[in-house]
Amino acid sequence: MNSILLRAGTRYLAALLMLFSIYMLLRGHNEPGGGFIGGLIGATGFVLYAIAAGTQDARAALRLQPQGIAMAGLGIALAAGLAAALFGDVFFTGQWLFLGATEEDKGLPLSTVLVFDIGVYLVVFGSVLTLVFAIEEEV
Repeated sequence: MNSILLRAGTRYLAALLMLFSIYMLLRGHNEPGGGFIGGLIGATGFVLYAIAAGTQDARAALRLQPQGIAMAGLGIALAAGLAAALFGDVFFTGQWLFLGATEEDKGLPLSTVLVFDIGVYLVVFGSVLTLVFAIEEEV
């Protein structure tokens, strides 16, 4: 498409969708959301940008190959599952680390569940973009 308004508007919309997808990723374990829906929302921003500006511009804006993003996410999710083995627990047992913990304050809780969700986010994001870019380039 050659609409300047659509191109300009889609840039801002894609940025907002990426920001919202990260919000959905981070709030996802205790509330609705998580890695899967966050990855879908993030990929939607780039899909809209690919429709408005073309696949080549969307790939340039992404700066990384979507297949590489998906493979990195798969490795991160696997590492989150294997982390339990370091503590002698069953595969995918959640492990918690409290950063800055004191006697009065628990600190910042980080878990392997969040690491797994980040992996899922990257797998979904990369997979959807790989499929959509391939279909878009064929048409």
